[in-house]
Amino acid sequence: MAFAAHAISERTESYRAAPQNVEVEQALLGAMLINNEAFYRVSDFLQPDHFFEPVHRRIYQVAGELIRASKVASPVTIKTFLPADLAIGDINLAQYVARLAAEATTIINAEDYGRIIYDLAIRRALIGVGEEMVNVAYDSPVDKPPREQIEDAEKRLFDLAERGNYGSGFHAFETALLTAIDMASAAYQRDGHLSGLATGLDDLDRLMGGLQPSDLIILAGRPGMGKSSLATNIGFNIARNWRGEVQADGTTKTVDGGIVGFFSLEMSSEQLATRIIAEQSGVSSADIRRGRITEEQFSHIVAAAREMNRVPLYLDQTGGLTIGQLSARARRLKRQRGLDLLIVDYIQLLQGSHRRGADNRVQEVTEITNQLKALAKELNVPILALSQLSRQVESRDDKRPQLSDLRESGSIEQDADVVLFVFREEYYLKNKEPKPGTIEYEQWQDEMSQVHGIAEVIIGKQRHGPTGTVRLLFEDRLTRFSNLAQEDHLPVPFGS
Repeated sequence: MAFAAHAISERTESYRAAPQNVEVEQALLGAMLINNEAFYRVSDFLQPDHFFEPVHRRIYQVAGELIRASKVASPVTIKTFLPADLAIGDINLAQYVARLAAEATTIINAEDYGRIIYDLAIRRALIGVGEEMVNVAYDSPVDKPPREQIEDAEKRLFDLAERGNYGSGFHAFETALLTAIDMASAAYQRDGHLSGLATGLDDLDRLMGGLQPSDLIILAGRPGMGKSSLATNIGFNIARNWRGEVQADGTTKTVDGGIVGFFSLEMSSEQLATRIIAEQSGVSSADIRRGRITEEQFSHIVAAAREMNRVPLYLDQTGGLTIGQLSARARRLKRQRGLDLLIVDYIQLLQGSHRRGADNRVQEVTEITNQLKALAKELNVPILALSQLSRQVESRDDKRPQLSDLRESGSIEQDADVVLFVFREEYYLKNKEPKPGTIEYEQWQDEMSQVHGIAEVIIGKQRHGPTGTVRLLFEDRLTRFSNLAQEDHLPVPFGS
């Protein structure tokens, strides 16, 4: 349908033309006007501003409004809503619309045409981002650092990349059924027979079935409970067990363990690495930092570091990240290196997309948790996000945390698929040590011997599984959580 393409696009061009295909736009609009069913084949991803020609944008918009209102969009009904005085070459707009329909043949290719128009629009948007980057770089004010422009351009590119994914819309239940069977088959073949990522903590895995794709998992606890240590342990366990297979298309598919991204908004990457070295080598992190180690211990550290060197664990220690920046970096990691688990330490150190006062912090956290959940679904990976608990825990006799103890608890509890609490009775009991030699001291020692080295992970919420409590072994010196040994293999009681 090149009859009007030349008339519409005729320009004196001494520059490269923007990517466009007017004939395809005409073919799609013509198909829509003879059979409105064509609109439904493209309406879930194609918007009016994706068309190159302004006239086509208007025709598509008006036709879409009529069809959505359960009215017929045809050359006769649509011309009422179009400017009558607009001419295209030697014909008016009403004649142009009539010719679009007259020369259209079939709606079979409607979706393909729509995707061509969409892809060309994305290319034009990419050119716009590039041109703006150049212009801003030339005219940037002195007080605007280049890093700020890079982050702004990166955000626009990732927003564009996110829009570049077509929505899949509805699909048959049969498709979902096959996916579920494939997941069950993969779980059967995987070590531990889990449908999700194995944390390496057997009792926790049994209760949760591993960390499930697209889940937002909140790990909360008061300071000193070891939530960062538990997240680090889980992340390293999963990364250490990673095993991938190269597919026919050259990509690598994870078959066990996982590639882990860790946003450490509180600790530096060196502090995290020291913790993991201590956990793996059996040498306390305090001794490593102070250099109080023997030659044998140093050899253990070197051996542990050598093994850690091949582990797909990626750390980002940037402080003050916004949720938008975190999402962009996570997407980049997924594309460049792969991603199976994302850890965020911790929610309260993230910022929303807009600066808000202290009074609106609850709204800001709501935005953060909403976007974390959306990111988990988009990347199809579990996100393990740490959270603080409010001080009201300290005022109770039983200091085991509850869902209501989550700071800004409404949004966190609502958006989370799983909520885990870390609790160590030993931490609180240690601070109540009575005077030695008294009856109270003996009672205190008995109580300490029962809880020494024991941590509880309380599953306060789980959408697709039971709640309950899992007991773990916690070695404070190594900041290491592990499976609780049998009764005859428990650690030496406190004070003995």
